[in-house]
Amino acid sequence: MTKGSCGVQKKSCHVEWVFAPDDVARIRFAFSPIWELVASLRTLRDPARRSLHLPWVRAVRPRLAGLDLSELFALVPTAGYLVDFVTPTPDTPVPDFAAELDRVRRTPPERAAAEAGWVSGADPRIVERFRADPEAGVARVADTLQRYWEVAFAEFWPRVHGLLEGEVTRRSRQLAAGGARELFSDLHPNVSWRGDRLAVVRRWEYSAPLGGDGLVLVPTAFWWPDTAVMVEPYQPMLVYPATGVGTLWTEGPPPAPGALAALIGRTRAQILTALADPSTTSALARRMELTPGAISQHLTVLSDGGLVTRRRMGREVLYRRTPVGDSLVCAA
Repeated sequence: MTKGSCGVQKKSCHVEWVFAPDDVARIRFAFSPIWELVASLRTLRDPARRSLHLPWVRAVRPRLAGLDLSELFALVPTAGYLVDFVTPTPDTPVPDFAAELDRVRRTPPERAAAEAGWVSGADPRIVERFRADPEAGVARVADTLQRYWEVAFAEFWPRVHGLLEGEVTRRSRQLAAGGARELFSDLHPNVSWRGDRLAVVRRWEYSAPLGGDGLVLVPTAFWWPDTAVMVEPYQPMLVYPATGVGTLWTEGPPPAPGALAALIGRTRAQILTALADPSTTSALARRMELTPGAISQHLTVLSDGGLVTRRRMGREVLYRRTPVGDSLVCAA
């Protein structure tokens, strides 16, 4: 990553990507379990800043007594720059944690040492230990991320996954229907589309053409309410808060309107209500706390009744309400 300082005479600095005519077609969405894991380190240390995640903080803090996170905390401080090598740009739309962690382990030691040197506000002794032997440091960091994932995050990932999956589906439709201007119009207040370029407010200055690499848009739950960017030598990436983060720790299925429940049954009414945004069978099953088989049976009935429709996107089948289904939920 290259950075330039923001002059005091400026009100703000920007990271700016210049789009060639065909670069919009190279925009892709992905979400990243390792990004959420690393972002959660800041949530642990500064829960007031990300108070939406207090239920998660209360659940996991007792589990962490025997886990030494000091090196991770030094490399991922509560504010400012964090080492980029622990959050590589996703190289597939839905990467799994093991594959991302393997990419962290393969970080060139010289790159890891350089990035550690850019971190400010950390314990200098920890940082210097890392930089003295970055190959061993990268291995330690990866091992600690693995243990932290197992202890504090793995069981919660399906819930986070469901939220991010819905966000990617919604934004992909928005891009297909209205292009870059509509997509970026409400992505985040710090993000603006300026004709042929995308600007993101940051504390440092950067401007470059995408150069055929494409831009990866990564919705996040744990980095809420902020944005983040990655630039060279990594593939360009913009991290932005997913819609609906406030509902992430809401327990159980959504309430079913009484009249609708009386008409089609409470569980089916809850499923139809939950389909305000398209969703997969597995995501619905997690939210409704039912088996995928049971959800599939209810979806078949709703589909046969003309209340939901299905569409295949890659390996996934997405269900969404039809206009008739929308009318029923809104009327109820």
